[in-house]
Amino acid sequence: MIDPDYVLFARLVSAGSIAAAARELRLSPAMASRRLARLEARLGVRLVQRTTRRLALTPAGEQFHADVAAILAAVEAAEARLTGAAAVPTGLLRVTAPTSFGRLHVAPRLHRFLDAYPSVTLSFDLSDAFVDLVAEGVDVGVRIAGAVQPGLEVHRLGDSRRVLCASPGYLARAGSPARLGDLGSHTLLAAEGQMPWRLVSDTRRTSVDHASRVETNSSELVRELALSGVGIALRSLWDVGEALRDGRLVRVLPEWEGTRDVAIWALHPRAPIVSPAVRAFVAFLHETIDPAAWE
Repeated sequence: MIDPDYVLFARLVSAGSIAAAARELRLSPAMASRRLARLEARLGVRLVQRTTRRLALTPAGEQFHADVAAILAAVEAAEARLTGAAAVPTGLLRVTAPTSFGRLHVAPRLHRFLDAYPSVTLSFDLSDAFVDLVAEGVDVGVRIAGAVQPGLEVHRLGDSRRVLCASPGYLARAGSPARLGDLGSHTLLAAEGQMPWRLVSDTRRTSVDHASRVETNSSELVRELALSGVGIALRSLWDVGEALRDGRLVRVLPEWEGTRDVAIWALHPRAPIVSPAVRAFVAFLHETIDPAAWE
């Protein structure tokens, strides 16, 4: 028999709070809190850091949650095999994706997934902040990065080519840079964490590190500033491909691009048995994301 405190702990992680987990299990928050404390006392380790805003797993809690989640998934799969239940995607699926990418390339096609899997309840968070999938109880994450969080199952969805670009109006006013050194006299645009720009041209590699004209945490704002003629930006083709094709933006120093180590990934916590809903959503992303369409 599965320890009910294990079930409570797993539900607490997925729900994000003691109160939410208690509601799902039809317990009082006080009872759920006492049972969590009892589990920690029995194991002799602190599993959760309790803060004013949310619950965060300790390193021991992260490892224990991975083990408990695997145990519960294995039991569920064993019961399904025994009873002959079909592995139909069902239940709550928590997904996170970068704001602009999710809005432009996932949201317009999301109805296909919802139509195909009516028994799945989807919780979809768009955020440019780093999300720890295990600590936040997220089932699937879309990430655009060169490196990904260890301990996750990784699916490469495609490359994310990045190019230097600006509006024709900005270049008419400020002039087109002829070489990389000219960028120092231009207005550059980047969101937090996007500088320095690491660029490649054939076998040459370099970096550009100048302050952005506008400080922002939003990549979407950077794109809009570039479109409105404020300055030069390093943008992904999935973000500005259409604007480049219709002339609202033009390439700058086209022999240089962002380094090729950045890619688009689908990620989910590693477990011996992956839920049907997670597998279905990763398959949906593979079918949906087409980097060739942005060239």
